[in-house]
Amino acid sequence: MQPKNKNVLITGAGGGIGRATVALFAEKGWHVIGIDRAPFGDDFPQNGTFIQADISDVGALEAIFQQTRSSTQSLHALVNNAAVQVAKPLVETSVEEWDAVMASNLRSAFLFMKLTHPLFKAAGGGAIVNVSSVHAVQTSVNIAAYAASKGGLLALTRAMAIEFAPDNIRVNAILPGAVDTPMLRAGLGRGHVGQGDMQTRLDNLARKTVNGRVGKPIEIAHAIYFLADNEQSSFMTGQAMVVDGGATARLSTE
Repeated sequence: MQPKNKNVLITGAGGGIGRATVALFAEKGWHVIGIDRAPFGDDFPQNGTFIQADISDVGALEAIFQQTRSSTQSLHALVNNAAVQVAKPLVETSVEEWDAVMASNLRSAFLFMKLTHPLFKAAGGGAIVNVSSVHAVQTSVNIAAYAASKGGLLALTRAMAIEFAPDNIRVNAILPGAVDTPMLRAGLGRGHVGQGDMQTRLDNLARKTVNGRVGKPIEIAHAIYFLADNEQSSFMTGQAMVVDGGATARLSTE
């Protein structure tokens, strides 16, 4: 059944997972409000609203929500998807880089939760989906700031679920594994999947999953939609759903 007059706000709308999620919600009949610091292009849904803004900039938030409120007075789903990644040794990570990761990946979810709460109340409830990562539970070399931010987002998910339950707002996290996105490709120089050209590194990474392949953005989008859709996941809140091709199911020593 197609939802009627359902509104979703998606941060990081222009990234690999973001674009797939925007397209899927639009296909399902939702009004999509997308936010990204880079231009989206001409293929944003015609009946949607795209806002170009940097969600890590606290000063930009009021303008973001003025535009959001001009588009809708209620919100049924929020997808906190925006993220940045710093791939370098922890001892070489600057305070500025650490703070930039936390601002984009963790603080933004906290602020968007606060600012969208009245819109959820106006809708009578809804669902928040925080896009965390398998790095929240199992991580690797030279990605500490990102892992810490995603672990914090997972803890925040549980706290939000408890506090928002009386308002009929469900809050869950999705933990994607290796998904073929620009961010993944940019991070493959860390050395954790060997050297060689990009395809060789992707093939090495694929062999680390049980499924033997890297995920597709649309596969993560479908999982996000499942958590946002009250018909499919109405009894889920405060949970972490891992979508990683089985990578975290296998012992690293095998």
